[in-house]
Order: sequence, then structure tokens, then C-alpha cells
Amino acid sequence: MTPAYSTEGFKRDEHVVDGIRSVVYSAGAGPDVVYFHGGGTFHGFEWARDWLTRFHVILPQHPGFGESADDPDITAMADYVVHYAALFDALGLTRFGLSGASLGGRMATEFALTHPAKVRRMVLAAPAGLTAPDCPPPSYATMDPRDIPKLLVADPEFIAPFWPPDADEGFMAARARERVSTARVLADGEAADRKLRRRLPRLAVPTLVLWGEEDHVLLPGLAKHWQDASPNVTVGTIAGAGHLLLDESPSARERAAAFLAGV
Repeated sequence: MTPAYSTEGFKRDEHVVDGIRSVVYSAGAGPDVVYFHGGGTFHGFEWARDWLTRFHVILPQHPGFGESADDPDITAMADYVVHYAALFDALGLTRFGLSGASLGGRMATEFALTHPAKVRRMVLAAPAGLTAPDCPPPSYATMDPRDIPKLLVADPEFIAPFWPPDADEGFMAARARERVSTARVLADGEAADRKLRRRLPRLAVPTLVLWGEEDHVLLPGLAKHWQDASPNVTVGTIAGAGHLLLDESPSARERAAAFLAGV
């Protein structure tokens, strides 16, 4: 199935990190900003075009996702942090803005906690990592797979071109691969929550956490838990947007860009 998004105008590079082929797209001019995608690459990064007049945007695809190769040695979030420290050295990145969504938000947080001197400012869009009894996740095991795309956005018509009802076997196999890669590093659940809550007070990087008011994957109530966990976290909510916040909401993209620019 041909992707519904375009990579035209973005430079595509391949880097080998610890023997693993990693694909990195980039475009734009200005200060470096790295974006960590969430648990799927099917919707691409068309939204990032809004940032290209302000930043040089760097969009790596995690091992186990998209065009990057699998890395069987990545079994925990800390392994991704090690991978990206090496990749950023290869790219010559010494200090940059960092953004991440969902799984990528958790990944960005762990990177910033481990390498605070490298991260200038950080934006997280509905980050994974914290849990709360009042914000239960969806029950995927009992859900019709055809309903999953509807959870990701406020407007179902937005997601249809990226995840069509008649998706072919190749498309669904790619989604299954990415689900396995996601589950491998997010399987720690409540234990991860406890460990992250203990570390977040030490988050030294100025951080904006954005949440869509119609997020059905990670409920908006989790935003307060992030704000309460760290004095350096500011929280904002975006009306009319779901889990794919930066994709779906121009106002979220603008707010994130302004924060990354220090405005």
C-alpha cells in the first residue's frame, strides 16, 4: 500500500548504529529540533512542514519501526536512549530541542533525564509513561481492530487516508511489527510509573506537555500527573484534538514551536 503521506522535500539518510540500520529524515533551517515519533509511523510527518521555516527538523525512525531495521537487543526504554546517544553523536548534534509523542514522549523524557546537557527545551505530546486509576487505557484485547484508528483522532475523517478500512496485509503486518516493538519497551506498566515519578522531580529541561482534550488512548487527566511530578513541566490542553495531536492540530504545532523557540 502506497503511504498517504509525502516525504518530498525531506532528506533521507541511513546510519548504522551498533550494526543496526537507522533511517533519519530531515528538512528545514534554523536551530536543530529532534522529533521522536510514537508507536506507529503510518501517518508520517506532514505536520512537521509547519516547523521548517523555524527549525532544522530531524525525524529519526526508531529501530523496530518504519524503515529502520529491527534491533533484538532493544528490550527496554534505556536501550533506545543508548541508541539515540550514539546516533546523535554520529549526526554531530550537541545541543538541540527535543519533542516526542506518546511512546516518543516517554523516550524523549528518558533521554532528557539521562542527557540533560544535550536538550535545550522539550515538548511532549500526550507522553506515555505515567498511569493513574482515574485514567484507564482502552481495552484493546476486546476491541474490534477496525475501531483502533478512531481512538487516535478527534475527527475520524482525518485518519481515514492514513489507515484505510481496506488496508492490505502488508500495511497490517507493518502495524503488527510496530505494536510488538512498542509493547516490548512499555510492558513494565505500573513499575515504570513508579520509577518515572521518582525521577521526574530531577527533570532539569524546561518542558511543555500538551494533550488533546479528545485523546482516547492516553486520557487528558494524565496531564496533571505530569505537571505535579516536576517543577519544570508546564501543561497545556488543545481543544478539538485527539491522540495524534501534532498531526491533527495546527494550534498544537504552533504552541509547541513557540515553546521550542523560547517564545
